[in-house]
Amino acid sequence: MGATLRALRALVLLLGFYLLSLVLLAALIGVDVLVFSWGHGPLTAKVGFVTVLLAIPVVRGMLMLRAPKGDDGPGIPVTEADEPRLWTLVRELAAAAGTRAPDRILLTGEVNAAVSEDPRLLGLFAGPRRLYLGVPLLTGLTEAQLRSVLAHEFGHFTGGDTRLSALVVRGRVQIGRVIGQFHAKADDKVAADRARQERASAKRVAKGKKAKQVDTTGVGATYRTMARIYTAYGKFYLRASLSTARGQEFAADLTAARLAGRDATASALREIPVLSASHDFYLECYATLGLQARLLPPRGEFFGGFGRLLTARELELVDLRTELPEEPAGPYDSHPPIAERVRRIEALPADGRADEGKGAALALLADPARTLAALEDAVLADELLRYPRAAGWEELLDASMAASLSAAQTPLHRALTGYTGQPATLSALLDVIDDGRLWRLAEQLPLSEEAAAAKGRAFREFVRPVLRRSLRTMVLAEFSSRSLLHWEFSWTRPASVRLPGWGSETEEDGPEAALEEAVEAALADHPDTTRLRALLPPAIQNA
Repeated sequence: MGATLRALRALVLLLGFYLLSLVLLAALIGVDVLVFSWGHGPLTAKVGFVTVLLAIPVVRGMLMLRAPKGDDGPGIPVTEADEPRLWTLVRELAAAAGTRAPDRILLTGEVNAAVSEDPRLLGLFAGPRRLYLGVPLLTGLTEAQLRSVLAHEFGHFTGGDTRLSALVVRGRVQIGRVIGQFHAKADDKVAADRARQERASAKRVAKGKKAKQVDTTGVGATYRTMARIYTAYGKFYLRASLSTARGQEFAADLTAARLAGRDATASALREIPVLSASHDFYLECYATLGLQARLLPPRGEFFGGFGRLLTARELELVDLRTELPEEPAGPYDSHPPIAERVRRIEALPADGRADEGKGAALALLADPARTLAALEDAVLADELLRYPRAAGWEELLDASMAASLSAAQTPLHRALTGYTGQPATLSALLDVIDDGRLWRLAEQLPLSEEAAAAKGRAFREFVRPVLRRSLRTMVLAEFSSRSLLHWEFSWTRPASVRLPGWGSETEEDGPEAALEEAVEAALADHPDTTRLRALLPPAIQNA
C-alpha cells in the first residue's frame, strides 16, 4: 500500500470517529425531541439532563484539535560537536535513503531505536525530526548492525510513516479520551450511589434495624454502554491502523537490507531480542543489585556493566541468536513476529556485504565511558542518584547480600517468634533444638493440608526442606552481621558464598561443605547442634 493510500486510510479512520460521534449526538437529540413531543414534566427534564451529560464527553472528544505532544523522555541530546562520527553516519544513511536527516539525536537507556516527527496540519507538512538511540543497543551491536537499524528507522521517514502517524495517533487519543471520560462518569456515579446507600444503612443501624447490603448493580450502565460503543470502534481502529504499521515494518526492513546489506539486517534482527532479554536480566540481577543496601554500582557501571555481561556470556547467547522467538501474530501487534521478518530478509539474494563493519557500534561514540556516566544522570531517578557508589561490583554484592540477610524473615523466623513469644534469633533456635522441641516448632510453620495431616517421619520429611533453607539463612545472617562472610561475584554464574577460612582446604572439605553437614545434623531425626555450634562465632557457641 502506497503512502497516498495509507494517508487516505488513516484519514478515513479518523473521520469514522467523527461520524460515529455525530450519529450518537443525533441519536441523543432524537431522544430529546421524541420525549418533548409527548409533553413536559419531570420525566422530560430528567431525560434532557441525562442526554446532555452523555453528550458532553462526545463533544469534548470531537473538539480536541490535536493529539497531546509528549516530551522526548529521559536521555542525552547530542550535537554534531559532541558525537561527530555518529552524526556523520546518520547523515550518510539518511542521504542514501533519500530522506532528510533527523534534527535531533537523543541517546537513551533502552534497547531500542526509534524515530518521530512533529508534522503540521495532520502530516501535510514536514516538521522537526528526532532519532532515539539506546546506548545498550550500541553496546551489543556491531557497526554494520547499527547501520541496518538506522537504515530501518530512516525507511520510516522515506515511507512517510512518521508524518502519517499524526493522523493515527490523534484518532487513538481521541477515542481513548472519550472512553475514559465515560468510564470516569460511570465510576463517579457508582461511588456516589454507594455513599448514599452506606449513609442510609448507617441510619438504619442507628435506629436498631438491620443494615441493607450495598448494591450498585446497574448504576452507571448508560455511561458504560456509551463507552462500549466507542470501545468497539476503537478495536476496529487499532486493528486497521496496526495492520498498516506491520506493513510499514516490512517495508523499512527492505530499506535496511538495501542500504546496510542483507546479512547485517538479518543479524541485527536476530540480535535485538537477545539484547533485550539480556538487558532485562542485567538490570534485575546486576545493575539494581545494591538498591536494598541503598548503593549504586561504580560511576558509569550502571549501564557500562551490560557490556561486561555480554562478553562473559557470549557462548550462552549464541544459541539464543539461532533460536528465533516464534510468538504468534496478533491483530493488535504493532510489529510483525521477528521470526517472519528474519525469514523474509534471509530469503533475499546474497549481496556480498557479509564482512562489513564488524567493529563495536559503541566505539562510534567520542567517549563511551563519559556517555555511560552521563546517561545515569539523565535516566536514573534523583533519589537513586543520591545513593553512594560502591568501589566495585564485589563490594556492591557484599553490601547487597548483607542487607538482604539482615532483613530476612523466613517462615522459621515467624514460627520461632510465635512459638517462643520472643524475637527470632539463631541462639534461641539452637536452644529450642537442644531442648528437643524442633518438631513442635515445625508445627508452627505454614503447612499444606497433606503436611499438617502427616505424622512422625512423614511429617519431618515434609517440613525439613523449609527448615533447611531457613536455618541456613539464619546462620549466614549471623556470619554476615559479624562481617565474616564474603560473596564471590561472577558475570557468568550466581553469586557463591565464601565462609571464614575458605581457601585453605578443598571445596569438598571446606567450610561450605561443613556448614551443609552441620545444618543436616541439626535437622536430623535426632537433632544434634554440636557441629553447627562449632562453626559459629564464640558468642553464639556459648549462648
